[in-house]
Amino acid sequence: MTTVGIDAVEIWTGNLKLDLPGTFAPQKGEDPEKYTKGLGLNASSFPDSYEDIVTMAANAAHRLMDRKGLEPDDVGRIDVATESAFDNSKPVSTYVAGCLEQVYDGDFHHANKGERKFACIAGTQSLDDAYNWIRAGRNRGRGAIVIATDTALYARGDAGEATQGAGAVAMYIAEDPDLVELSPEQGYGSADETDFLKPNQQFPSVDGKRSVQVYLARMREALQDFESVAGDVHPDDIAFIPFHTPFPGMVRKAGLLGYRYITRDTAIEDELAEEIGRQPREEAFDTEDDYHEAVREYTDALKGTDRYQQWYAETIDPTLTVSREVGNWYTGSVHIARISAMKHALENGRDLTGETLLVGSYGSGAQAEIHAETVCESWSEEIEALNVDEQLAARYDMSWEDYEEVHDAHNHEMDVDVEEFTTPEEEFVFDGWGRMGERKYRYVE
Repeated sequence: MTTVGIDAVEIWTGNLKLDLPGTFAPQKGEDPEKYTKGLGLNASSFPDSYEDIVTMAANAAHRLMDRKGLEPDDVGRIDVATESAFDNSKPVSTYVAGCLEQVYDGDFHHANKGERKFACIAGTQSLDDAYNWIRAGRNRGRGAIVIATDTALYARGDAGEATQGAGAVAMYIAEDPDLVELSPEQGYGSADETDFLKPNQQFPSVDGKRSVQVYLARMREALQDFESVAGDVHPDDIAFIPFHTPFPGMVRKAGLLGYRYITRDTAIEDELAEEIGRQPREEAFDTEDDYHEAVREYTDALKGTDRYQQWYAETIDPTLTVSREVGNWYTGSVHIARISAMKHALENGRDLTGETLLVGSYGSGAQAEIHAETVCESWSEEIEALNVDEQLAARYDMSWEDYEEVHDAHNHEMDVDVEEFTTPEEEFVFDGWGRMGERKYRYVE
């Protein structure tokens, strides 16, 4: 059977940076460690005044196509996942195709184009759509470009303001991939929730405490569903677990609960029992409240064990390195986590060929998906070709006054003219408005 998966990946981070402990925290009168240790964030990325979700998506896709030697005829599908769309009819993918046609001789007139929306999980759903399209034999030998692009802005003063971020991840989905092969098995956890939403508004309405609870509940359901079709998951069989990462502090919770679940009824639980006892079983308690209290106590004890801390340091923490420097990219965040993990392996001389990634995607509203990925033989060449560190280092470090200006510039309710902070070079830029109110773009040499 022909394998299908991610052949190549590229990112484009917003060209501006907000230093959270050094710039944001003093203005808020907060201890910098609230952000660095609590949220797990050092900085956020932002789009310059000439950037938006289209430019970031097109720039990431252009870099991917250029590096892989792809032409428009090689692409049969362009899917964009975003929760920052600015049009209720015309999809972002058409704008992206229009940008790319400025720099290629051919066109994308025979490529299917669409836009996916389900909060942050839409990027993975678009990945699934491309996978299914190829496996169904409808691709005519072509691949699909899947792009997750977002500007994750919160209203000024909102509790989520520190987790903001902006950027795009472009992926080429094809047969016989060079990066990772996707598993046919998937697990889902989904329910009608109102933890995070944007009812005809730009900035989200968030129930922060509820959102954490829903995230963890849906992830647990998705893992249970995945095991029902793929078999039991064992921690020793997984190289990394890239989670959806709204902020690394959330992933710390997901990693702990996930480890408790996948070690249940294993030799690992037996070994840990000598130190912290066995995991509580519901049938042993008179009330549900007593059971949940016992689970909380066990989980707290598990967190302090050397065995768990070593597993977390090896399996989860490497997925968070990039996210700590860019903040939340909504649809792109889980795909940033994958890149971060594989980049860590490359830098530490670890050969991932044939190893398994367990990917945990999530979108508010709410749905989680778990699937597995097998790392392909050419993975290191693909990761080595990325310039993540260079992009992060090249960002303009904003002052507080700069941040206030750029936030206003990207607030759809405000009409402000903000000078660009950086000079665009070899990238697509926003170029004003067309006769019907559409956005226009051009390529800067």
